[in-house]
Amino acid sequence: MSAGLDAKPVSAALPRTAGLVEYVELLKFRLVSLVLVTTAVGFYVGFHGPCDVAFIGGLVHTILGTALLAGGAMALNQVMERETDALMLRTQTRPLPEGRIGLFEATLFGIILVACGAAYLSIYVNLLTSGLGLLTVATYLLLYTPLKTRTPLCTAVGAVSGAIPPMMGYTAATGVVTVEAWLLFAILFVWQMPHFLAIAWLYRNDYARGRQMMLPVVDPSGESTVRQMVSFTLLLLPITLLPAVFDMAGGVYGSGAVVLGLAFLAFALWLARRKSQAAARAVFIVSVVYLPLLLTFMMVDQN
Repeated sequence: MSAGLDAKPVSAALPRTAGLVEYVELLKFRLVSLVLVTTAVGFYVGFHGPCDVAFIGGLVHTILGTALLAGGAMALNQVMERETDALMLRTQTRPLPEGRIGLFEATLFGIILVACGAAYLSIYVNLLTSGLGLLTVATYLLLYTPLKTRTPLCTAVGAVSGAIPPMMGYTAATGVVTVEAWLLFAILFVWQMPHFLAIAWLYRNDYARGRQMMLPVVDPSGESTVRQMVSFTLLLLPITLLPAVFDMAGGVYGSGAVVLGLAFLAFALWLARRKSQAAARAVFIVSVVYLPLLLTFMMVDQN
């Protein structure tokens, strides 16, 4: 069956007045939660001092401002992708394709959230963190989103957007970008590649319906996809050891990073051998378990 026959056209009728549910759906809470967790880790790693009122206050301000920026970016992303969302089974029930919220309402909502988030971070945190937040939004909306229908390189561009939030947390705590901030960026960037390639493998038929050029869509054999996944999981091993080298964390973290990295690599190699949905799902699950465990080791064993 063709993508056109599977598509659910965007409603041309005027939507009913959108309620709270529609606005909440625009926020993509699952993705925003990942952004906030990595931001909080960056703040924790960068903050040198007791977990007192200053720590809690700074963290709360950072999380609130980042949440506004991230939520606004997610809403504007859905505005930009409303036509392709209508073509894909996993996204065609979103508020815009179903006509449950108007284009103007959704756009205004996203712009207000981004503006408020940037202003909040500027006032209550610092200008550097606010600027990094706006850079994240710009990269996500102006580069990653349009590139999804043009080139498989979109995944790498999207990984840049996803790797900046821990830097934001770090600069919120320190006011500067240091080697430690770049190490957090590098870990998140490299981790995202096998993680999102696994997602793209699992949903490649749906991405094809949406005419989105994810690597598994344009790589029917899967050879190029698994090569990249194995390469990036292999690269994670030395990258994740650098915090121990630069005295950000100790031996417990380093040992945990090696064990987690080898497990991640083993599942990526299994996918390379099997090239199956089950193996891709296993890589995805392992990636979801890997990141919080690695970040927990980093925070617990921080020097």
